[in-house]
Amino acid sequence: METKKISDPRPLERFQWIKDAREVDPVNLEPPVSNTDSLLKKAVISSGLEKYSGSWGVYEARHLLSRTMFGVKKENLDNFSKLSMDGAVEKLIAESLLPEPPVNNYEGYKDAKDPHVGLGETWIKAPHGSSAESLRVVSLKTWLIKNIINQEATIHEKMVLFWSNLLVTKVWDVYIAKASYRYFEMIYKNALGNYKAFIRALTLDPSMLYFLNGKSNTKNAPDENYARELQELFCVGKGPDSKYTEGDVQNAARILTGYRVKREPYYNEGDFSYYFDHFKHDKSNKKFSEFYDNTIIEGKPGGQGREELTELLDMIFNNQETAKYICRRIYSFFVSNLITEDVEQKIITPLAEIFRSNNYEIKPVLLTLFKSEHFFDIQNRGVLIKSPLDHLLGLWRAFDIDSKEDDDLVTDYEKHRTMLWSMSSLGMEIGDPPNVAGWTPYYQAPQYDKAWITTTTITKRASQTDSLINWGFWISRSRKIKVDLVEFVKTLDKPSDPNLLLKEVTSLFLGVEISELVLNQLKSVLLSGQQNDYYWTNAWNEYLEDQQSNSKRSIVESRLKSTFKQILQLGEYHLM
Repeated sequence: METKKISDPRPLERFQWIKDAREVDPVNLEPPVSNTDSLLKKAVISSGLEKYSGSWGVYEARHLLSRTMFGVKKENLDNFSKLSMDGAVEKLIAESLLPEPPVNNYEGYKDAKDPHVGLGETWIKAPHGSSAESLRVVSLKTWLIKNIINQEATIHEKMVLFWSNLLVTKVWDVYIAKASYRYFEMIYKNALGNYKAFIRALTLDPSMLYFLNGKSNTKNAPDENYARELQELFCVGKGPDSKYTEGDVQNAARILTGYRVKREPYYNEGDFSYYFDHFKHDKSNKKFSEFYDNTIIEGKPGGQGREELTELLDMIFNNQETAKYICRRIYSFFVSNLITEDVEQKIITPLAEIFRSNNYEIKPVLLTLFKSEHFFDIQNRGVLIKSPLDHLLGLWRAFDIDSKEDDDLVTDYEKHRTMLWSMSSLGMEIGDPPNVAGWTPYYQAPQYDKAWITTTTITKRASQTDSLINWGFWISRSRKIKVDLVEFVKTLDKPSDPNLLLKEVTSLFLGVEISELVLNQLKSVLLSGQQNDYYWTNAWNEYLEDQQSNSKRSIVESRLKSTFKQILQLGEYHLM
């Protein structure tokens, strides 16, 4: 595999941040040098949304997979690199089947009991029970983790993270597990669908009605919470041309009065659902500002009051800022958080036009973006820092560690529960962003994703990768799940060749290509300081000839452990 070396200063800024945080030098921070003038021009000259026409192979497929999935598995990289660029993108932009609902997998864990649901039974319609609610909440979160680890080769799980970070509820704040399950079910169903229909479903979602006080919004006590976030965070945003007013918030809140949550399913068997109480609805006219073309939404009596929501969403989605805002959020999540004036004009504005002209269907935007010259521009590769989910769950998937259900549901619960708290210690507890705006690295300028890396979190990341390589992932004091490096390396194309082995491994685990100098330093570790390649080749072949020999296995395993620990300590490992 030929290593392409292309000058790219932007990822080095990320290396420096990582270096400063952990206060040790990565193996090498030398920028790779240019190999061809044509590739360099592609790195400098923006080509907007013109279709990508460059080379297609392992490194391009890896870039696409790292942005659209969690971790890069060899199986996926092999398959997608053999497709055309069009075929790879179209295969990725597809919906996965809705995962089977979560079940009671906690019964008996530290004497846990659920009074309404037996082990292995789903709790998604069970009566709310304070004694079991925290168990169900954690069960929901472990379900989300398991879905990510066992994801199909599509963008669907990454879109679930994207939307749940943008259209936020907090599971612990709502504290009704079956309501939160319905919220995530709603996200799964709409993640690649129509955004306008998505927002309507979100507005009426019982979990959201709880979280942002919609259930308490009445004509005598209007609550502006959801009406504000509907505009500021979910639709038109806070860009320079977004000029909605406080009056617009107040009038939207009046339109949204009267939506309630049925109480019976709270205590009894059944689904949560909303209903419309026209006696609580404000039936007066609502006039909006010039930003919304001075639209007047007439108040309606009785059950007709529900029609006002349709008119409100029509008004908001007729404003071009909604398309621009969502396209900016998609761009910053999947491409880069650096949105220059040039990007705004040449990328965001055309994407927004595609969004609007397709009646807010999400797929056309994603297909256009991921097939574009701009997405594959070398300047946009390796410029995002991995989130804790990308770090830990991506690592788990890249090593292809089996995470199917254990024979014992409770040990399966324990495994994913430990992963939940491990990611929480790094600043990302799935299902619970810190506030309604989501996790700050996805929106807070100027730091953005650099916020994932602190002196504390970089040390914990290093500890997690070292532990996984040395001993395994500790589930409890008495149980761990080990990555078998020898078996993993057997799956590579030519593990007996140290050069090809390292190039393949680094293409799976690192966010950017590394220089020959770094590869040679890694090879020196693999060769235990020896100079000749056969020092590894002979050891590997001797092990293959006698795989029952503990001593021969120990030799290759110890060298692999040292090498993989070094690879996962590189600054490039934290990039995608």
